[in-house]
Amino acid sequence: MEVLMLFFLFIFILNASALKIITPGDSIKDGETLESDYGIFELGFFSPGNSNNRYIGIWYKTSNTTVVWVANREDPISDNNGVLSLDNNGTLALFNATNALLWSMNTWRTPREPVLKLLDSGNLVVKERNDDNPLNYYWESFDYPCDNFLPGMKIGKNLVTGFEYYTSAWKSSDDPSQGQYSLRMDTRGFPQLVVKKGSETVYRVGSWDGHFFSGRKPEENPVPIYSYHFVMNQNEVYFRFRSEVLNSSFISRYAMNPSGLMQRFIWREERREWQIFSTAQADICSTYNLCGSYEICGSNSFTPCSCLQGFLPKSLTFNSTNNMLDSGCVRRIALDCKGGSDVFFKLTRLKLPDTWNSWANSTMNLEQCKDLCLQNCSCTAYANLNAKERTGCLLWFNQLIDISEFSEDSQDLYIRLAKSELDEIERKKSKGKDKAVAIATPIILTMGLMLTMALLYKFKTNAGKNKERMELTIFDFATIAHATNNFSTANKLGQGGFGCVYKGLLEEGREIAVKRLSKDSGQGLDEFKNEVTLIVKLQHRNLVKLFGCCIKGDERMLIYEYLPNKSLDNFIFDKRRNKLVDWQRRFNIIDGIARGLLYLHHDSRLRIIHRDLKASNILLDHNMNPKISDFGLARMFGGDQTEDKTRRVVGTYGYMSPEYAFYGRFSMKSDVFSFGVLILEIITGKRNRGYSDPDNNLLQHAWRLWTEERSLDLIDADGGTAYTGSDPYITTEMVRCINVALLCVQQRPEDRPNMSSVLLMLGGESTLPKPNRPGYFIEKDLPPSMAADDYTSRGPSKSSNELTITILDAR
Repeated sequence: MEVLMLFFLFIFILNASALKIITPGDSIKDGETLESDYGIFELGFFSPGNSNNRYIGIWYKTSNTTVVWVANREDPISDNNGVLSLDNNGTLALFNATNALLWSMNTWRTPREPVLKLLDSGNLVVKERNDDNPLNYYWESFDYPCDNFLPGMKIGKNLVTGFEYYTSAWKSSDDPSQGQYSLRMDTRGFPQLVVKKGSETVYRVGSWDGHFFSGRKPEENPVPIYSYHFVMNQNEVYFRFRSEVLNSSFISRYAMNPSGLMQRFIWREERREWQIFSTAQADICSTYNLCGSYEICGSNSFTPCSCLQGFLPKSLTFNSTNNMLDSGCVRRIALDCKGGSDVFFKLTRLKLPDTWNSWANSTMNLEQCKDLCLQNCSCTAYANLNAKERTGCLLWFNQLIDISEFSEDSQDLYIRLAKSELDEIERKKSKGKDKAVAIATPIILTMGLMLTMALLYKFKTNAGKNKERMELTIFDFATIAHATNNFSTANKLGQGGFGCVYKGLLEEGREIAVKRLSKDSGQGLDEFKNEVTLIVKLQHRNLVKLFGCCIKGDERMLIYEYLPNKSLDNFIFDKRRNKLVDWQRRFNIIDGIARGLLYLHHDSRLRIIHRDLKASNILLDHNMNPKISDFGLARMFGGDQTEDKTRRVVGTYGYMSPEYAFYGRFSMKSDVFSFGVLILEIITGKRNRGYSDPDNNLLQHAWRLWTEERSLDLIDADGGTAYTGSDPYITTEMVRCINVALLCVQQRPEDRPNMSSVLLMLGGESTLPKPNRPGYFIEKDLPPSMAADDYTSRGPSKSSNELTITILDAR
């Protein structure tokens, strides 16, 4: 009897799991599923991640944890008693245990014989029983995408009704409700695909170029089964891709994770897993408008942002209208406009500018496009509308933004310049060729070789050590003196224990920063050699770039890239300028410093310990991107070395880790400690050293507020991080940063995370470890063996509240 009951139970489960269609009066209960004809997709109840809530969703039968659509994403069921049913009017509804309606959909007209069917495309449809024409569907889930973009779905807008098709990320892996990020079609100007965070654009795929989108080419499929379609008419505009091979074993999907990252996955049957095939936001230039107006972003360059031909960087200003920092470039020579003498300069291999302020015509040719642009003073550039056919006209008006380099052939862009500007460009090209020929002469080549060899000899290391080739420019003293107006006071950017820093302008128009070491500087020849030999080998966008050096007699100078916003301390510790740095910029600065440190510790050819990481050594470019500077005190580790000890402790009060300050032991974890202090200073706008609160220092104050669960009281209320609590995402991000900072400043080095873990914690959403009490080091903590007479200053610092020291540790 029991065997017979088990047999009938098996038959019941088999039938329940094999439902292919739902008719009026039928329902799906928790535990039952609806399956597509070929068993590709399945619909049923599920619980996401670690959640106990129940939802109606659609997933791949071959990968039942990959949910591609959720019906009641905003209205979960708290138990296993949910029921999904279809009525005679074609209305699909979800009820809970008390028969309360949680979710429903209505058809646009009443069907005669409605059925609910899950198609092998993953589309759930309400249709007439015997009518399979997609145009006649009464309702379909493809009109309401979630976080997955499947073949056949649309991204776009109905221009008549205003209805929008868009994908939106889950709030978290445990919560499928709509998160902050979405993939949409921006229909302003010429339509383009964009990723938005709320109402703010964070990534732009680009505009349609006749084949794909201008900022991204379609990947080569392992199996060429997809075709791409862009439709634009007076009624609607949308994009979709479709499978040309029915029931193919090749499965691919696009998905947006809760952090807004768009990725394409392919199913590897042999491994039974999804493999990431491509990522849309693949590099730093994916950040929307990273470089400002009239700038181009290059992913492979040390400094990603550079002005377009004929434009110069503009100074940083504060825009009171939108409370943002203005950056970007401005024209070097104004347009003549109505005089008719403007010309166009051709740019190739790039992602076209944002088209929100553009105009398009599909019938004009390129010459007509050019003439039309010249007739409008606001027109700044033009291009073919269809790059594949080289037809049509696309015009831009006013500023050009969000331009980046492209590795493949793409649409040509013609930017508008004054005729005299184009003449200057051609003159420079000609001058550059002549100069290259002159430099190639044997006499100058020999002199350059002799000078390089002399410098290498001067910088040679102790006997037995490898000689390092110096790959940098050797500037003569006269050139630097001329560039800095003979080191005039007007050109001075700052002063520290090492000497002075001057702004300079080379003859070719490149701005530089000249670090001129004073003769009595605490940074002597050893530190100078150290900085040159180290930084010349380091290439990262978050490290300051060294152009070259200059030596003449006792003169020693380092020539760096010029960064217009100077150092971080000029912003976060200044009551007026700190209002220019909002939370997003502060977080980006924290993230950039972390990436620079990760490179120094793990990713560069060398393993570098900076040993003097502080706010005044973080320089900011014109887009407020941080760059770690001042490698005079840095140390290089070789092989598997992770720690060293010194009798000569160097660094800055308030940033030094306890084990380094007291015992001279330093490691990568010493830099991690300094980074933790820096995070707290960036968040609070207060210095760790000289903190005026009743607590001894900023670390102790942060720890007390953390234990009292009042971490947000640390936020710089007078600065750009002033926050009203209206955005829970920002609150979470702030608390996460404080948590990471406290983990970085723990007493024991082994308790601190490494920089790779720090970056994962900053950008992730997982639960973070709880920090222990931080390690403190302030002047009064010095042990008796370190009396006041036992340390020597490296000279006056840039700030009266900061002292860089050298401590001679008695052994």
